[in-house]
Amino acid sequence: MTHSAALKLDHRKQTIARHFANASRYDEHATIQQKICHDLLATIPKRTQDSVLEIGAGTGQMTRLLAEHIQSQRWLINELCAEQTATLQGILPNAQIVIGDAETIDFKGEHSLIVSANAVQWFDNPLSFVAHSASRLQAGGQLAFSTFTPNNFLQIKTLTGQGLHYPDMQQWRLALHHAGFDNIALSTRRFDVTFSSPYAVLKHMKLTGVSTNQTQNKASPRMAFIWNKLSLQQFERRYWQQFSAIDEAGDAGVILTYEALIISAQLIEPNIDR
Repeated sequence: MTHSAALKLDHRKQTIARHFANASRYDEHATIQQKICHDLLATIPKRTQDSVLEIGAGTGQMTRLLAEHIQSQRWLINELCAEQTATLQGILPNAQIVIGDAETIDFKGEHSLIVSANAVQWFDNPLSFVAHSASRLQAGGQLAFSTFTPNNFLQIKTLTGQGLHYPDMQQWRLALHHAGFDNIALSTRRFDVTFSSPYAVLKHMKLTGVSTNQTQNKASPRMAFIWNKLSLQQFERRYWQQFSAIDEAGDAGVILTYEALIISAQLIEPNIDR
């Protein structure tokens, strides 16, 4: 069963949806994201749930793990891109698939588990995800999600000044406390991935749905980095100068950093002021 949210996506969310819809080889190249999904699954001790809500399911990397390891009476799967509907429904035929912006959809009902893998950094206000989740969880329910730290894609930020705004660990911890969560666990995992060239980095990012000049949050708008022949040459030269490395085979390459943040918390006593 599929439901599409009536509210129209704003321009930024349309752009994000289009980038991911065009990333047809996402699963082939999103190996780091897959590892993060496994780390996230490990934070969920209760394998029998009343109701599971997944936010930003994408191509279903996390959805597949949930379907394999979690039993639930009810499944509600959200995704921004309508193109993923058939894939997600195929993974969980009995799930309700809700297509639309998770920041504006009213997910009715109280869930025992809310999960989101590698998605909330695309929100206009990522920290608001915590309070929204608290209002959707039943008492004792678990919130488990992964996002990224301010160190994520640090090479791209350094060279272009572009990138998403990632809240740091302390900001997430404060938001969780304020919303009434306890048993809060936060951990980071860093991946320094070697590519053959700066161009290979840009190609990898495109294949995983990331644009290097349209990734800003509304909360931190910046002037877009303009790509042209000269700026690309400068980007490549500076990338080699500042972030060169030797890969496992002994060949020269460049580094791209992923730094994931894995968060798990339990809603003990909702904050009535949230």
